[in-house]
Order: sequence, then structure tokens, then C-alpha cells
Amino acid sequence: MPYESTLEARIARKVTRAIVEYDLIANGDRVMVALSGGKDSWALLQILDVLRRRAPVTFDLFAVTVDTGFEGLRTDLLSETCAARGWEHHVERTSIGAAIGRLLKPGDTPCSLCARFRRGVLYRLAGGLGATKIALGHHLDDVIETALLNLLFAGTLKAMPARLTSDRGGHVVIRPLVLVGEEDTHAYARERGLAALPCRCPARETGGLQRERVRRLIAEFERAHPGVRASMLRALANVAPSHLLDRRLIAGERPTGGRASSGDADQERA
Repeated sequence: MPYESTLEARIARKVTRAIVEYDLIANGDRVMVALSGGKDSWALLQILDVLRRRAPVTFDLFAVTVDTGFEGLRTDLLSETCAARGWEHHVERTSIGAAIGRLLKPGDTPCSLCARFRRGVLYRLAGGLGATKIALGHHLDDVIETALLNLLFAGTLKAMPARLTSDRGGHVVIRPLVLVGEEDTHAYARERGLAALPCRCPARETGGLQRERVRRLIAEFERAHPGVRASMLRALANVAPSHLLDRRLIAGERPTGGRASSGDADQERA
């Protein structure tokens, strides 16, 4: 069965490579895709469905949308699109938006807090819906931006791993788009006719200022020195712990931070 386009073939190769290298999907898995309605999550659901039909292993696929309660989120449009393409889709209504309004402190990042809440909902739903893996739509640019954000603003060296296990060991989170750039995910969603829904959070214009600045910084470096983004990604897979300053490494202890919490990076994109 041929791919629909050269773009789809390129993304499929990169996602397949990520699945193999990081052991993301195994035979018999039931993969739950977190579908926000943005271009990245649409692209993830579409390419996994394409690969599911071609893969040498058998796995099921379904989508879940966490309705945060912000006014204007058209989850009905998501359900209609999924139904038209034969994709199983569940919508979970929550009051996350109201909770954020009560709990957000001055200087806090609403996107990060929202991501933590939604991750907790996804963990709960995964058990009830029989999911063995939770797939998130974070791509290459999200990974390197998060690494730089954590370095600059959170005082920690961590990013978004392709695969990680929750603190209690009950859930496995995967990021199959980890090797795919944002420009490709957005182009792919448009190519396949998957219309993105805008974020309805009232703080969306100011909640991601740090990330936007880091994104511009990386873009500036990429223009001046093509290949910087790829080099940053390689660096995350080429760590030299003995050349860092973590005293636990000197003492022979295992540093914490290898498992996922409800929001596994303080600077995580929603």
C-alpha cells in the first residue's frame, strides 16, 4: 500500500525509526492518542493509523480529548472528524480551566499547570479504557525547546523523552513524533485535511512567552548555522554524565527524574 505523498512517507520513516529505537509500540498494544485538536495531535493520530495498517505488529488505536472546560472548544467537530475516518474517540469533560483560575499564582505558567492536570486525567482514563500506551503529539522542536527552557529557567537538564514510565509504574507515555519537525507535522495535518482547533485558554497569548522567546532564539541560530536543531537533538542522546556537576553522580547515586509525574517537565508545552 503506497503512501499518500512524499511528506507522509518521510514522516512515516521517522516515526517508524523512533518506534524501533525507543521501543514505543509492541504487539498487542492499545495506544491512546491525546487529541487536543491541534495540528500536532492530528498528525500523530493520522500517521499512527497509517502505520497501524502497515506494521508487522498488531496494535489498536483510539483518541481521547480532555475538555478543559474553556468556552468555545468544539469537541463535537473532533468527534465528527474521527467518526468519518473510523477512529474511536472519547471526550472527557473536566473543570480544569476553572481550577487553573483558582490555583494559578503570579509568575506561574498556565500552560505547564494545564498540562499537569490533563496528564493526570489521561492517566486515569488510560486504565478505564484499557490503554497500554499514552501517545502525545510532542515533536522534535518541542523536545529541544523544552531542554533549553529547563536549562535557562528551571535549573535542570531534562527534556521530553521518547518513552517514560509514570512514577507509580502504571502508565507508559510515548512520543512517536520525537524525530519529526514541527513544519512537517503542520504540513501533514493540512495535507490530510485535518483542521486544527485553536486553544481556548484565555491566557494563551501570555502563557507561553518564555517558550516563544526560546523558539525564536533557536530559529535565529538555525538560520545562521543550519543544523543546530538536529545537533541539539543529538546532544540529548549523547550525554556525558561525568562532565556535569551533579554531586549525586560523583557519589555514585542514581539521579532522580527518570520517571514521569503528572507533568514531567516544569517547562512542558501544553
